[in-house]
Amino acid sequence: MLAVLVRKDLLIEFRSREILISMITFGAAITLLYAFSFRPSPESMQTFAPGLMWMVFLFVSVLALHRSHSLEKEFDAFSMILSAPVERNVLFISKYLSGFIFLVVAQMVLLPLFFLFLQLPLPANLAQMVAVFLLVDLGISAAGSLLSGIVMRVRVNEMLLPLMLFPMVTPLLISAVKSTASIMDNQPFNQWKLWFQLIVSFVIVFSLIGYLIYDYVSEE
Repeated sequence: MLAVLVRKDLLIEFRSREILISMITFGAAITLLYAFSFRPSPESMQTFAPGLMWMVFLFVSVLALHRSHSLEKEFDAFSMILSAPVERNVLFISKYLSGFIFLVVAQMVLLPLFFLFLQLPLPANLAQMVAVFLLVDLGISAAGSLLSGIVMRVRVNEMLLPLMLFPMVTPLLISAVKSTASIMDNQPFNQWKLWFQLIVSFVIVFSLIGYLIYDYVSEE
């Protein structure tokens, strides 16, 4: 059933491409705007790049996480899904995984543009950067999927979701920026291990919270 629910979310998106096109267009526009508006030195750019990168990805993620529930609520499909013989926590995992996939696909397009337009050197250890990005995407998707389920019945949910999500993921965002900056500076893992451990802890905690309480969150 989990595979069916994830496949349903992916088919809806890949037929309309509404979420991915919005995410990629928005992220590319911010990157281009920054690249052509400022001309800092390469050293300054490498200092500011991790923070700018993750702010762009956080704003982009809101587009995907909001649509994950609002589209089904708009057509009253969510009530029919709840009436199906499927556990609510499985429904959370499906939203969690589909949101994660959308973020990864968008980043696969935006990251090369980011490094290209900002003229950033590629880090020596790409594997570490990929691991950090995947874990942070899991954390954002876990927190965002839970909050999206909470606010989907509110009339102004498109405004309420970022207001609740941004403060919640601030520790994750800080850890992501610190880890990314350390990787781009080619620092050894021991110097940023604490930030990596915070990312892993955030992913585990919010994944468990979402899994355990989504049954109450999704009550009609």
